[in-house]
Amino acid sequence: MAEFTVIRGDITTSKVDAIVNAANTTLLGGGGVDGAIHRAAGPELFQACVPLNGCPTGEAKITPGFNLPAKWVIHTVGPVWQDGEHGEDKLLADCYRHSLSLAADHDCRTVDFPSISTGAYGYPLAEAAAVATQTIETFLEHTSSLEHVRLVAFDEATAAAYRAAWGNLAD
Repeated sequence: MAEFTVIRGDITTSKVDAIVNAANTTLLGGGGVDGAIHRAAGPELFQACVPLNGCPTGEAKITPGFNLPAKWVIHTVGPVWQDGEHGEDKLLADCYRHSLSLAADHDCRTVDFPSISTGAYGYPLAEAAAVATQTIETFLEHTSSLEHVRLVAFDEATAAAYRAAWGNLAD
């Protein structure tokens, strides 16, 4: 089975086959990780996103990485947290599942994720980490194409939450 790890770092510097962008529905850039990825990739990323006509929540689309070290950028739109009673967990799991499927379809062996929906979209960190790690583990159990998936945490609190969630799966 592929390896999963959690690291602290800047996803825009990841030297992997694909990084995942926690995008908004327009795919045309925004704040947080989305803005950082667009800035690091250069204006070609914006141009590549325009004809994609956006992306619905829970789905994913792929573009080249342009000026990034990663070959591909997989754009996915996480759910905005309301109260946990509006299908947020299913939509968040769909983000990870669709992103991993696109990576596998494009012969990616290594994929880095940010913490999807936990910034401006307000998804509680521990709950998001539990959904993400469970979805990643289930996907990796059923694929042989991916070799290494990482969660690249911007800060230590995020890294700790994902490490704890991953550890809980082993219990």
